[in-house]
Order: sequence, then structure tokens, then C-alpha cells
Amino acid sequence: MLSLADLALLMLCVTFFAWLWRGHGIREQALKLARRHCEKLDIELLDQNVALRGLRLRRDQRGNLRLAREYGFEFTVTGDQRLAGCITLFGRQQGKIELDPHPFTPRDEEQVLAPSAQVVRLADWRREHPQTSSKPH
Repeated sequence: MLSLADLALLMLCVTFFAWLWRGHGIREQALKLARRHCEKLDIELLDQNVALRGLRLRRDQRGNLRLAREYGFEFTVTGDQRLAGCITLFGRQQGKIELDPHPFTPRDEEQVLAPSAQVVRLADWRREHPQTSSKPH
């Protein structure tokens, strides 16, 4: 028969292994988010891996103090230089992603500028769009 101390020890072990199992799922989520971020910036995620750097108390987007997992990864832009990146997760919710300073290619600059980001002079716009009705003052 199990004593109360044995049952408490068993529950502690089950809780610990459940926490480890959940942490593995969160690591997979961090890898997926890091991979997606690197693809978006047209940089290469090296080793297809993220590594847990630590657990820390951090503030989330709402300013609440929460337990955060920080994962580190490496990436390259040119293929000859390894640069470091870091992703923060609050549970499965993404925090911030930080990358070491790296060079951008002209292709990256084209993605930053939106095609609709054109400057229109007010006088030109008024000439092209005359008012059809006059407002009484």
C-alpha cells in the first residue's frame, strides 16, 4: 500500500514530467516561429534548432510580469558568418524576437517599403480631384 509520502512523491514526479513534456512542445513552437521569422526576412536559420537559454520573469505586451522562456538560435545572411538571435515565449504566446545586427540586401529594402507609400502633393491631388459641390460657409 502507498503511504501519503509515497503518493506526494509520485505526484511531484508526474508534475515534473508533465512540465518537461509541455516544455518540449513550447520548444517546437519556438522553432516554428523562428523559422517563419527568418523566412520573412530572407535569412537562413542555421542548424534548424533553437536552444533554451533560460527561464526568466519578463513583462509581456500588456505589462504583466510572467514567466518567459528564452530560446537562442543562429542565423546567417551571407553564408559565411554565424549571427545570434533570441526568441521569447510566454507559454505558447510569442514575445519578442531579437536578431544581431546584420546586413540587408536590396531585396529586403523592397519588402520594407510598401508599394502604396507614395508621397502625393496636395496641390496635385486637388487638381486631379476637383470638388463637384461647394460647401456653404
